[in-house]
Amino acid sequence: MVKNISIGRFFPGDSIVHRLDPRLKLYFIFMFILSIFFIKSFLVFIPLAIFLFSIIKIAKLPILMVLKGLKGIFYIVLFTVILNLILTPGEVLFRIWIINITKEGIKLSAFMSVRITLLVIGTSLLTLTTSPIVLTDALEYVMKPFEKIKFPAHSVAMMMTIALRFIPTILDEMDKITKAQTARGADFETGSIISRAKSLIPLLVPLFVNALKRADELAVAMEARCYRGGEGRTRMNVLKYTRTDYVVMAFITVIFGLVIASRYFLNVWIFN
Repeated sequence: MVKNISIGRFFPGDSIVHRLDPRLKLYFIFMFILSIFFIKSFLVFIPLAIFLFSIIKIAKLPILMVLKGLKGIFYIVLFTVILNLILTPGEVLFRIWIINITKEGIKLSAFMSVRITLLVIGTSLLTLTTSPIVLTDALEYVMKPFEKIKFPAHSVAMMMTIALRFIPTILDEMDKITKAQTARGADFETGSIISRAKSLIPLLVPLFVNALKRADELAVAMEARCYRGGEGRTRMNVLKYTRTDYVVMAFITVIFGLVIASRYFLNVWIFN
């Protein structure tokens, strides 16, 4: 399952999606998340899903790789579904012991699972199509106005990007340690909850040691390159919007504007 997590991974490419301004991609993520929480009809999810998979196709990303990334949130989705099934009041369809399964609970469970799935796919497109250096510049640009109130925009952007890029690195390291410990006879899948928790100690100790070692190596490498934060820093490639960026921005605004407007003008549920 560790290998299937796509958050934080960068997939190099030369598609039009990869070449778009990273600030535009942040705008896309903001509008996408906003529109996702405005949707109240299953019918709106269909064109939105088609739109997302069209972007994946244009970016020439392996669809299987993107879909495998959903395995990492399986238990989150399952927990959400169960929670909504047993806690949502409404018209009772059937009863399991003291638990009432309602029509509204089934609707809400399915709705939330689709919402979380599309949310993960949409947000993962940012790191899959944007290199860490460019993403840092974009985040710093977005937070730059806050520097007027002494907010360290560059430092925060750098920390966010490093943390994001460390996710797949640490997960790969955990996968290697797990395989090494399994080859030595460690068992992480059988036994009681307490015994399985104890069996994680040989996994977590070397994982934290390696994470701290990587962090120290990164700090030394940054100091060796005379890194002093954003003070007096120049850029080899200055971010500039192109005509394509403006066209795509207008298209994104229209698409997500229609999605948000559907909350007020469309009142159709696919289950009705």
